[in-house]
Amino acid sequence: MRLMRLSLAAIAAVVALAAPALARADAVTDWNAIAQTAIVATGGQSPQAAAPSFAMVQGAVYDAVNAIDGRYRPYLAQPAANPWDSKAAATAAAAYNVLRALFPGQAGALKTTYDNYVAGLSDTPAGSKAAGIAVGEATAAAMLAARQNDGRNPPGPFPFFFGTQPGEWRLAPPQGPAPGIVAIDPAPWVSGVRPFIVPDVTMLRTDPPNSVTGGAYAEDYNEVKKLGALNSTARTQDETEAAIFWQDNGLAIWQRVMRSLAGSDTAANARMLAMGDLAAADGAIGCWENKYHWNFWRPITAIRLGDDDGNSATEGDANWTPLFDPTVPVSGAKLVTPGFPDHPAGHGCVSGAFVHALQDFFGTDKVTFTATSNKCFGAPCTPRTFNRLSDALKEVIDARVWGGIHFRTADVQGAVLGKKVAHYLQKHYFQPVG
Repeated sequence: MRLMRLSLAAIAAVVALAAPALARADAVTDWNAIAQTAIVATGGQSPQAAAPSFAMVQGAVYDAVNAIDGRYRPYLAQPAANPWDSKAAATAAAAYNVLRALFPGQAGALKTTYDNYVAGLSDTPAGSKAAGIAVGEATAAAMLAARQNDGRNPPGPFPFFFGTQPGEWRLAPPQGPAPGIVAIDPAPWVSGVRPFIVPDVTMLRTDPPNSVTGGAYAEDYNEVKKLGALNSTARTQDETEAAIFWQDNGLAIWQRVMRSLAGSDTAANARMLAMGDLAAADGAIGCWENKYHWNFWRPITAIRLGDDDGNSATEGDANWTPLFDPTVPVSGAKLVTPGFPDHPAGHGCVSGAFVHALQDFFGTDKVTFTATSNKCFGAPCTPRTFNRLSDALKEVIDARVWGGIHFRTADVQGAVLGKKVAHYLQKHYFQPVG
């Protein structure tokens, strides 16, 4: 028979004695890095598709660690556990079992990683490792059960609507040298996924795009036309570098940021990563639902057809090309206008969710961190350091204009959507016990 849980007050007293520590690796950050490799590098998931995957992994990890720690309410499940059960083993088991289910083609490699990882863990006190594994397996099972039939990867083609009228989205024209590249959304189904945090995705409805005949639209149009052009003389070198930097997989960038902010408290690390990734998942889901609701055109289409949009303040340019063009030499995949509607901006949605969730977690915006990217003119990419979380979000908003792929209103509305998710999460999830 397992011993009774220590009192929450006793556990809190022990935790309170632990001094803050510099960022370091622990099981939570180890397995977040393993998950990033499985989801992004090996699995090849786009940012919007990766968001639900990270949420499932980190939600299960949080519940596993929290069941042992006991300070906060569970996200989904709180299996029986003792305070001395191995949090590292629970973390590994939770992450591994979710990843194995999500990526069956990686099952062999993941099992090898898991077996080697668990073999290296301490089993003090005796039995703590097996007990932790049981906890992690239980929370992974709860997550997988909860997310069955949630709209991920549905069968059949997605019902794209390619418009013909001013303001209506259609695929960007071929970009780059002949025959050119035409991007198309690799995961439009994200728009129909059941949210992780908010009860109804329509709670995240944004303000509409600006009317193409209005002054606000003309202001956005002329800004991106000037600053986002391939050969813009108004955009600085640093702005060009920032635009390309943030075109790396946004979910991967923010995983690296969160790992760099992790401390010595494993339970706190699990909570931080779960808050960020669960908020980002709903940010992506809400964003994609809005994109196909509003179905608004991208700058490359709008500017090339600007003489026919009914707005006297927009002068068209049939040859206008954004910075994000395949001719720009960058590391990794070529730069193109993404193959889905403009409004709201996906990076704004997920970055807004991450930033506001992290503000809530730390209780302040004044968090200094360095972000790293695999997207630049040439590897290795120069990191970018920020003294406030909101400074990074502001740069993301600007960067999408500098890249020539979004109107500013889409970027701002994306950030607002992400903020809505994070604030709902703060009020309804991850609350202290008692």
